[in-house]
Amino acid sequence: MIEIRKLDKAFGSHRILRGVSVDIKEGELFSVIGPSGMGKSTFIKCLIRLLRPDGGSIIVDGTDIGSTSSESTLARVRRSFGYLFQEGALFDSLTVMENVAFGLKYLTDIPKSEYPGIVREKLALVGLKDVEDLKPAELSVGMKKRVSLARSIAAAPKYMLYDEPTTGLDPVTTGMVKDLITDMRAKLGITSIVVTHDLNLALEISSRVAMLNHGEFVEVGAPAEFRRSDNPAVKEFMRISHLSRE
Repeated sequence: MIEIRKLDKAFGSHRILRGVSVDIKEGELFSVIGPSGMGKSTFIKCLIRLLRPDGGSIIVDGTDIGSTSSESTLARVRRSFGYLFQEGALFDSLTVMENVAFGLKYLTDIPKSEYPGIVREKLALVGLKDVEDLKPAELSVGMKKRVSLARSIAAAPKYMLYDEPTTGLDPVTTGMVKDLITDMRAKLGITSIVVTHDLNLALEISSRVAMLNHGEFVEVGAPAEFRRSDNPAVKEFMRISHLSRE
């Protein structure tokens, strides 16, 4: 379980997160939505401490990795997380095999001789085979997403973070990514946290949806509850999202 309490983050005089508090339950698929520039990516980067919060606590399975945690504590807890970056962040100079195995080297004690088998297993989970020797430049956009996800789950994380997983993708690839996210939860039991501006994606895949607006969660609930919300910010975001699909 992840417990977030009074999380604050500012860049200079601009306060991005304003005392955010929420619990993320084991096994759920929790989505954070909201307009661009409202702090979604800042939230998820603070959650894994790619950014250091200015205040508050982030308690992962009883261990606080907030702003005052030690580097050794942070490194240990980070091993529980996989992270799918918005742009995939594959290493162009490495093969698919080397990309997917990258975390195994630094996050586990698994013998190197076992890497190929693990890599092929994870690639199969995301629907790929016979691509181990290819470089990222030889892959389609959808294949790159799949390889990035395989790398993220290679070290068997308990929690999976997705930062704007469908940004810039065509409808077919968006549908593929949606299926991958739900498959990873179903097949591996991973607790998933998705940050997205795509309201329809969030409502389709999530057990709960939270809207971040001006640095605060203004609504948190199951998709059905979210659709019925009377919160003006939620209703306006839903209206704009609906218009953008027409």
